[in-house]
Amino acid sequence: MTIATLMALVTFCFATSITPGPNNTLLLASGVSFGFVRTVPHLFGVALGFAAMLLAIGVGLGSLFRMHPTLYTVLQACATGYILWLAWCIGSSRTLGEIHKRPRPMSFLEAASFQWVNPKGWASGLGALTTYVAPNAFLEDLLIVAGVFAAVMLPCIAIWAAFGVVLRRFLSRRSILRGFNIVMALLLVVSLYPIWTSYF
Repeated sequence: MTIATLMALVTFCFATSITPGPNNTLLLASGVSFGFVRTVPHLFGVALGFAAMLLAIGVGLGSLFRMHPTLYTVLQACATGYILWLAWCIGSSRTLGEIHKRPRPMSFLEAASFQWVNPKGWASGLGALTTYVAPNAFLEDLLIVAGVFAAVMLPCIAIWAAFGVVLRRFLSRRSILRGFNIVMALLLVVSLYPIWTSYF
């Protein structure tokens, strides 16, 4: 991979990691509910889980979906249902502790597993692999793409968790918190845009 291609990849990783999506919305809500330190396993689960998903797609899962598109449709249906459920949990909560309907933040493994049902993650992952992995240097480029994503994504998503911590002090009033939760829920629903557009 040339230096120019690597710089383009870093820019792509930054743009897809820093912009709103299911991961960043959940990390923002986790920062509000549980603080930054307790959200750290969630952060690493997202970054490393996404890199692992890229490697899995690169070594053969993508071709499996191309041979059996029904499997991908099932994955999209599961992703839609799960994210809509998360949106409902966040939007219907009335206190900071209720945002996740759970007494603790997402664990490392839970956050890593969530990458498999994240439509934004699939869209950006497939885009990166088809754009930045050259057939004549497949394994080398695949490892570079996965490593760069993990390295660039972690500080980007950490900003969202930290912003949640900052927001926490402004959300002590129930009416403000209610509005915040509804906005977060709507952002999760909007993040399903890649799936909606694939059917309409």
